Amino acid sequence: MEQVVLLDEAGQAIGVEDKATVHHQETPLHLAFSCYVFNDHGEFLLTQRAHHKRTFPSVWTNTCCGHPAPEEEMKAAITRRLGEELGLAVRGLELALPAFRYQATMDNGVTENEMCPVFVAFTDGTPAPNPDEVASTRWVRWKEFSTGVLSGDTEVSPWCALQVRELTELGPEPAQWPIGAPTTLPPAARVA
Repeated sequence: MEQVVLLDEAGQAIGVEDKATVHHQETPLHLAFSCYVFNDHGEFLLTQRAHHKRTFPSVWTNTCCGHPAPEEEMKAAITRRLGEELGLAVRGLELALPAFRYQATMDNGVTENEMCPVFVAFTDGTPAPNPDEVASTRWVRWKEFSTGVLSGDTEVSPWCALQVRELTELGPEPAQWPIGAPTTLPPAARVA
């Protein structure tokens, strides 16, 4: 049974809960991650969440989202999920937004409530989506994608929209974004 790490307001781990039951109308704060994967042509891998997902089904979003297991290092968790969801190996996996946090509520009241550091990575691979996780994928030009998200013309998940706003502040070229300071990660994410 997959578990998520529960957090206090300071980002300290305070317990675990089964992923299958953690998301509801009063979802406790927990640890997650987001990853944005780019190819050598400057394109970003946009993914559509599987249609049967409990939270935000069928929504287009960043390349990969997930939850590190208790005591699992963030980069290891991201590498694992990229393989499980998309069959992708990546290089240059780096921290971009260490302190990102958000809440988002679906029409049915189910809520996401996460401290969710954001990472960036690069690949020359071709995605092989796992239909249990990903309904579809598209390579898109980052500039056009981010412009569309910021203007509201491109619909994406609530967390992706917020992340794109912060990522564009890092500069126009993802390959040149500064690496975020690991010391500003939530303490529960600083697993060695």
